[in-house]
Amino acid sequence: MIKFNIPVFPEKALEYIADVFAQQHVSGDGKYTKLCNEYMKKKLAAREALLVHSGTAALEMAAILADLKPGDEVIMPSYTFCSTANAFVLQGAVPVFADIRPDTLNLDENKIEAAITPKTKAIVPVHYAGVACKMDTIKDIAAKHNLLVIEDAAQAYDAYYKSKPLGTIGDMGCFSFHETKNIMAGEGGLFVTNNPLLAERAEIVREKGTNRSKFFRGQVDKYTWVDKGSSYLPSDIVAAYLYSVLEMDDTIQAKRKQIWQRYYDAFAEDEQQGKVRRPIIPAECSNNAHMFYLLFNDLKTRTEFIAYLKENGIVASFHYIPLHSAPSGQRFCRTSGQLDVTDKVSETLVRLPLYYDLTTSQQDRVIEICRDFWKKR
Repeated sequence: MIKFNIPVFPEKALEYIADVFAQQHVSGDGKYTKLCNEYMKKKLAAREALLVHSGTAALEMAAILADLKPGDEVIMPSYTFCSTANAFVLQGAVPVFADIRPDTLNLDENKIEAAITPKTKAIVPVHYAGVACKMDTIKDIAAKHNLLVIEDAAQAYDAYYKSKPLGTIGDMGCFSFHETKNIMAGEGGLFVTNNPLLAERAEIVREKGTNRSKFFRGQVDKYTWVDKGSSYLPSDIVAAYLYSVLEMDDTIQAKRKQIWQRYYDAFAEDEQQGKVRRPIIPAECSNNAHMFYLLFNDLKTRTEFIAYLKENGIVASFHYIPLHSAPSGQRFCRTSGQLDVTDKVSETLVRLPLYYDLTTSQQDRVIEICRDFWKKR
């Protein structure tokens, strides 16, 4: 069986986890949490980078920091994970879905202004598959209408737009370190901002709304509840595992990009023959090899393809059910315009196995079975 994903297990992971117990500090903001925070601040050239327990937590922090009131609106794509919308619903806001681009499958910047109303407070671009949204245009629209830009960079670690790290271009950025991501902690995430006012508040929101971090730095003589917040800190055990993975950062990324490129090259002829469409990476965007997907012509073919791979011991997967078609999407959100591209992509996209330990022979097998499928059709 060739699985869709297998987590990476660095040699030093257990050593670092044992060290957490030796430090006698297994809760949040221990030795390894601080090491991860510093690593990320340097990697992203960010004013503040705070490790949290999930990408969902990072989005929830951003929603709190946006000071949303019930009825405020936030523009985002429907083709995303539910956390993108749910974080704002929890604050009483209304996610407004706009369609995606047919090339990158990202929020279509040309559809944003039509979705703006007097209630709009933020734009949430989601960098699908680690490929950047059109951030210059999105930032210009946000500035024109006095809106926040909150980047859902869950899939975008080590991805860039015009040489700028994704997650650092807007007002706030939210990353995921779930085990399906390039860099993983099992569960984990990161909140990032370059805004000094947001950075100070973010530290408080992350610590249950208290100024506890200031207390430990000696900036106040006691700590107390000063703002909205929740418990967003991960255990230092999680951070220790993450840090062992971060030490392999360059090695992991090089391997993933090699796997991605082999897939891309292998399906060039199939794309020319109109069987599938490969990912499109615009010139101003980098490719972090978060996933490799193929777009089929229709739902029936996609369904048969996934089933055929499964029969041959290969796990491939479709991706999101659009949020606008989900029960809670219809209850809490609204749609701006037609979402034709979103609907089409959700019925035709397939993700192939891609993980650090995928061997060349396993990948060759995946490619072989894909070709067998088309031959038999």
